[in-house]
Amino acid sequence: MEFIIVLVEPKYGGNIGAVARAMKNFGLTKLRIVGPKIDEEAYKRAMHAKDVLENAKIVNTFEDAIKGLDYVAGTSGIVNLNEKKHIRNPLTLKEFAEKIYAIDGKIGLVFGREDLGLFNHELEKCDIVVTIPCDENYPVMNLSHAAAVFFYALGAKKLIEKPRESSGFEKEKLHEHFSSLLDEINYPKHKKAGTKTMFRRIIGRAMLSKWEFHTLMGVFSRAIKKREKT
Repeated sequence: MEFIIVLVEPKYGGNIGAVARAMKNFGLTKLRIVGPKIDEEAYKRAMHAKDVLENAKIVNTFEDAIKGLDYVAGTSGIVNLNEKKHIRNPLTLKEFAEKIYAIDGKIGLVFGREDLGLFNHELEKCDIVVTIPCDENYPVMNLSHAAAVFFYALGAKKLIEKPRESSGFEKEKLHEHFSSLLDEINYPKHKKAGTKTMFRRIIGRAMLSKWEFHTLMGVFSRAIKKREKT
């Protein structure tokens, strides 16, 4: 597995450099940045992690940043624990760190803007949302501090042999089948978007193995075909 760190429109070069330095501390080398170019302040703050910045990939859009990833984890300090509201219903960092090593592939860890975080339409494209529980009086951490806590939590966990995880392409096919099934059963239009987001979160938490993926695909395919014959 491989972790890819994604920074979405960071405002301050110092934070970019500090994130790169924290990445180097925990053996992470792959960085993608949406938006700004890397400035002198970033290199100054990176210290001995300048190579991380030199090899960083600068892209224009969120979609470009997550392209080719098998699993995308968005981060947020603002959460919603209402089980009917799925966009910001998160795993804690502890829960995420305990489960993520089941995946074999490219894992994107996405950090949002310092002031606005990740937008809802960006979180909708993430397989899971992860949060660091903080005091309710000041729940949002500085970008580089949050990143360092994430990297430590993940670095503290070692890979244990697990069944092979389904790929990002396979999961998208599963979501397409689920959407087709909703269409076939005439699921209410006003509920469809929320239900599809709920299903994406369920699959994101489940971290399906290859065998589990093929089993679910078989179930959906049979259900769709049977519905089409009626």
